[in-house]
Amino acid sequence: MFERYNNRIVNRRTFVASASAAALTMPNAVEAAPTIPVIDTHIHLFDTNRPGGVPWPPKDNKALYKPALPSRYRALAAPLGIVGAIEVEASPLLEDNQWILDTMAADKIMVGTVGDLEAGKPGFAKNLDRFKRNKMFLGIRCGGLWGRDMVSDVASNPQFIADLKLLAQAGLELDTANQTPALIKTTVKVTDLVPNLRIVVDHLPQMNPPTEPAALKAYMADLRELAKRPHVYFKVSEVLRKVDGKLQTDPKFYKERLDMFWETFGPDKLLYGSDWPNSDNWAPYPQVFAIVRDYFMAKGQAAAEKFFWKNSIAAYKWVHRDPSQPKLG
Repeated sequence: MFERYNNRIVNRRTFVASASAAALTMPNAVEAAPTIPVIDTHIHLFDTNRPGGVPWPPKDNKALYKPALPSRYRALAAPLGIVGAIEVEASPLLEDNQWILDTMAADKIMVGTVGDLEAGKPGFAKNLDRFKRNKMFLGIRCGGLWGRDMVSDVASNPQFIADLKLLAQAGLELDTANQTPALIKTTVKVTDLVPNLRIVVDHLPQMNPPTEPAALKAYMADLRELAKRPHVYFKVSEVLRKVDGKLQTDPKFYKERLDMFWETFGPDKLLYGSDWPNSDNWAPYPQVFAIVRDYFMAKGQAAAEKFFWKNSIAAYKWVHRDPSQPKLG
């Protein structure tokens, strides 16, 4: 499989050329919504109208700089069969964890949040104890965000690992973001040091894998190793891509990369995440949803159910708040 990935996917020139030659036939996601319920494991919430503004998104991003609240998300997602969503931090401010929890409480489509607490820093244990009391606080996000460096922290800060052990003991999970080969290798190391910690690898489809053969071989070996780890999951988020500023709308452009994830990680490890409203930088929500909907529905009912909701329960242990939200068993 490595040779296939090396020869058919990683060569960006081949990847781009084949996509550019294809017809632009993005499916219409408003039609034929899945007959199974969907949990979106990656959205962001913020209110650009609040006093003091927000750390993200930037004001000059016209696509994003508007309130992103549960009611707006529900209007977009519910017609597509989406019955629940997990918020992922979009702020490094401690009290924004509480703002998110309070905001989610008013709308039952929200089933949990992945917050922001900085492992390895003073006060982590106290803040973890505070927020874990709310069952909708599911874990924290870490990686190349807010000027932080998980690779360096794991290598040189023993308190960082000690705090991740506290996270695991609390029954919470860790999302990793802004993937690089170094971060993937570091995630393998974290699973060795904290083997009972649940980890969700975010946004892997958006990362360009190494093209140098030795680096690619090491990267693929790390992915396969993570795939073996029982508590590691992979979020199929940030799938859409632009080439020379143009959105690629042909499903064939995405199939080989999605095939690689399917073949490497299997049906029990993959999760759906939209990355809304950041996804608006690429396309409206229905188009974002359409690519993964059609790909995974074609895998059959059992595989689609795992991708769209069952695996999310194992990865996040989110809170059921509405009868429309499915339960195992």
